[in-house]
Amino acid sequence: MDTLQSIIVAIVEGLTEFLPISSTGHMIITEKLIHLPETDFTKVFTVAIQLGAILAVVVLYWKKFFDFSKWQFYVKLAVAVLPALALGFLFSKKIDALLESSLTIAISMLAGGIVLLFVDNFFKHPSTDSEEKISYPKAFIIGCWQCLAMIPGVSRSAASIIGGMQQKLTRSEAAEFSFFLAVPTMLAATAYKLYKYYTDNGGFTANEMKQLAIGNVVAFIVAVLAIRFFIGFLKKHGFRIWGYYRILLGLILFILIYYGYL
Repeated sequence: MDTLQSIIVAIVEGLTEFLPISSTGHMIITEKLIHLPETDFTKVFTVAIQLGAILAVVVLYWKKFFDFSKWQFYVKLAVAVLPALALGFLFSKKIDALLESSLTIAISMLAGGIVLLFVDNFFKHPSTDSEEKISYPKAFIIGCWQCLAMIPGVSRSAASIIGGMQQKLTRSEAAEFSFFLAVPTMLAATAYKLYKYYTDNGGFTANEMKQLAIGNVVAFIVAVLAIRFFIGFLKKHGFRIWGYYRILLGLILFILIYYGYL
């Protein structure tokens, strides 16, 4: 893995992590298109650079994350992340196997796009416009919705935002809670992958550390810009444009798979 490949994958991660278009799906396709070698380190890299994206959320919402007087906020995140932790632990090998399937990504991309075309019409009367109004049961249910993203191509952001809207959150509040929920979810996944790689391989080489550092810095910068853009765009325009994008990409992926490029 060279520096240019690290930067390309990190840009894709930063752009797509918080958009409802599946960062995992985009990174897997990107890796295949740029012929990234399928090594244990590259698999860890694609997960580990999520730390940069996590940091973008923490920096942009630092007042929220470091307001320790509102301890209920942390409890809600803990409750919401439980389903993903449990299912990730129980089915980690099956999830890793799904990541190898381009067809799964294409199907998920297309199906998710169709859902996004109509999701704004499903939830027209939100009643929860702030995190303080999110109950613990609502947080848990949103966390259950997030688990759909264990299927490559589904999009963690889309699943948790739709879960929030199903629980009567406004679009912008559902998006922000999805961002908050990404922090413990992605931190747990990243820590586990890094620890496992470290113990299995006896540490990281100097070049691997360099690529991880570059990847996280790039992912952080791009994610900051993506988050700022997405919240404003979502308030004004909703999900329909992302639905069209996913459908178009899904069809392109089917064509690439049919002709043997993926």
